[in-house]
Amino acid sequence: MQLRSMLSLPVAALALVACRGFSTVSQDPSPEPTHIRLPMGYIPNVQYAPFYIAVDRGYFLEEGIEVEFDYSFETDGVQLVGANQLPFALVSGEQVLLARAQGLPLVYVYAWWQDYPVAIAAPQEKGIRTPEDLVGKRVGIPGLFGASYIGYRAILGAAGLPDDVAILDSIGFNQVEALLAGQADAVVIYANNEPIQLEAQGMPVSLIRVADYVRLASNGLVTNEATLAANPDLVRGMLRAVARGLEEAIAHPEAAFEVCLKFVEGLEQADQTVQMKVLRASIDFWRAERLGFSQPEAWENMHQVLLQAGLLTQPLDVTEAYSNEYLP
Repeated sequence: MQLRSMLSLPVAALALVACRGFSTVSQDPSPEPTHIRLPMGYIPNVQYAPFYIAVDRGYFLEEGIEVEFDYSFETDGVQLVGANQLPFALVSGEQVLLARAQGLPLVYVYAWWQDYPVAIAAPQEKGIRTPEDLVGKRVGIPGLFGASYIGYRAILGAAGLPDDVAILDSIGFNQVEALLAGQADAVVIYANNEPIQLEAQGMPVSLIRVADYVRLASNGLVTNEATLAANPDLVRGMLRAVARGLEEAIAHPEAAFEVCLKFVEGLEQADQTVQMKVLRASIDFWRAERLGFSQPEAWENMHQVLLQAGLLTQPLDVTEAYSNEYLP
């Protein structure tokens, strides 16, 4: 993922099952933990450090939860949780609103990413530093879907620019290669990932970040209305464990990276300097005065972007799409 938004990005790896946690010897047998398959929306990556920590340190097990990581499509998680076949998934904000418009009762309960990580990157020599600099330029984008497209439209909208200000090319998830090869003047990327890869390959870039123009609801943990009604304690326990993992990842990035080595196949052979920078850049998007808290403004802004893009045909009651009630 590049962190292609855990949103609607295709994945390139089979699901891996997380370690089962730790067991302790007791004369009074503890009840079996609740097994939860958690759709992640992307392949194993350092950006999932908070969840790896929560498994590795036993935080989920302390809440009576056993987590199995499912690295499947984000849209699969949306459908499964919406149909109450699974209780949780990692999903981006726009997917929650789009799902609710289709009658799927998703509820976003933990704002993991506080700022939307999408940005537009261009070689510094191109002089593309503001949305207005995109006029007439060729911009590569994974496709007309998902977080990348939403972020691109949000930047144009915030700057008051028309949809056709630039020539938009669907290039798949090959933004780094396309920019290095000169196939595009700029590309839509994730600010915590591709810029680091590009600079490591000798191409410093300028960034036009969504977060500098508008606050949008980003990636987080979702459940559904049925789970909230029937098992609110499960939701609260899940959020307590996630919060502990997130707090630890933010406070101790180096230790978090060491945990990632246990869960991310091939990380030991990767450029660990680059991957550590990706983790630190991701952490910058997770920080908040109150971790996990959903900002109403971010949801209203996302709602307006989707309406303006024609992805929502009529307004929704945005307040039903998220809740801060279950936070630790």
